[in-house]
Amino acid sequence: MMVELGKNPLLPIFLIVAVDVLGLTLMFPLLPFYAEKLGASPVQVGWLIGVYALFQLFSGPLLGRMSDSMGRKPLLIASQFGTLIGFLITAFAPTLAWVFVGRIIDGATAGNLTLAQAYIADITKPENRAKSFGVIGIAFGLGFLVGPAISGFLAQFDYRYPMFAAAFMSFTSILATTFLLPSTRPARSPAGPGGRRLSIVQWGEYTRYFKQPELAPMLWQFLLFAFSFSMFVAGFPLFCERRLTWDGHPFGPVQTGYTWAYVGFLGIFLQGPALGRLVKRFGERSLNRAGFGAYAVGYALLAFTHSIPMLLLAGTVMVFGGMVRPTLTSMISHTTSSDEQGVVMGLTQSLNSISQITAPALAGLMIEHNLLGGWALTAALVAAAGLTLASQPTRTLRRTAVEIDT
Repeated sequence: MMVELGKNPLLPIFLIVAVDVLGLTLMFPLLPFYAEKLGASPVQVGWLIGVYALFQLFSGPLLGRMSDSMGRKPLLIASQFGTLIGFLITAFAPTLAWVFVGRIIDGATAGNLTLAQAYIADITKPENRAKSFGVIGIAFGLGFLVGPAISGFLAQFDYRYPMFAAAFMSFTSILATTFLLPSTRPARSPAGPGGRRLSIVQWGEYTRYFKQPELAPMLWQFLLFAFSFSMFVAGFPLFCERRLTWDGHPFGPVQTGYTWAYVGFLGIFLQGPALGRLVKRFGERSLNRAGFGAYAVGYALLAFTHSIPMLLLAGTVMVFGGMVRPTLTSMISHTTSSDEQGVVMGLTQSLNSISQITAPALAGLMIEHNLLGGWALTAALVAAAGLTLASQPTRTLRRTAVEIDT
């Protein structure tokens, strides 16, 4: 049975996601520079990001299926332990190969965000899901504010210090999950909370969701969003290192971390109570389109960025793109029956993993060949494709889905 929004455990979920995201955001502004210090090329940096997603692609559905029978809480704890171990191995890695090992272990146990999203879907009513998923958005905003700032500050002393801090955050997240998050019992569906799930070897079953007139366009939008954002995140530190300077020196983890913190600071205001009010006034579809438009414009601005003011302008515009994930996730959830929630949530995570496998590799290849503007414009074009699809009226979307089917 659904739980009223005012009575569900959104505060523990917020703390869990915020601490977990904080650990991740301590890592990713630093990881490309850390890998380069160990001899990695931009292409290898892309592989380093992609290998995490590759293993997550296989582990995500498995963790989801296990959580349907065992409950979300035990699997959240197991996933967070994997993240902790991965951080520690990366921090003590003597060679680049060991960094890959750390990322593989982290990816093989990844699933925190998907399980948290499924937990929210389990306990909230459909009309409250956009605002509830916004809790994850707030956690991301706080993580992007505090994590990169701490990472930038600590990196100037030793590149390993942010990783130790990330490991500590991961351990704190384990404690929050263990002692603050209530356990949930399986729903009426025999598959458990969120409905049934498919394994990674059942991709043929996934394709039928791309044939559903209402759901298919949203899944394509999610794929375009995930690909463009993954390409941006993977290439941004290397782009800044090659295009911008600070006090006569190339951008490093300190400056990159502070830039992320600026974007995270602005994102808090958008993802907070403002999102719920905006949804009531404009609707999820309108905000989804606005978010795609902001991403497309922001990425395009990066292509012509050669100064810090221009960088801050591009980052400010991209903040409004943060409306895409919560609104699109909520729309997908509304379109899916309760028995199919688990499958579709797993499918979106798989689409996200596919994007994180392919987009970083492409970003690294383009940056290695000094196609800095091309990297940003490619991300902008993909986001613009998402905007085009999101702007089609419902009848057109149904026709598009049929065309895809044929």
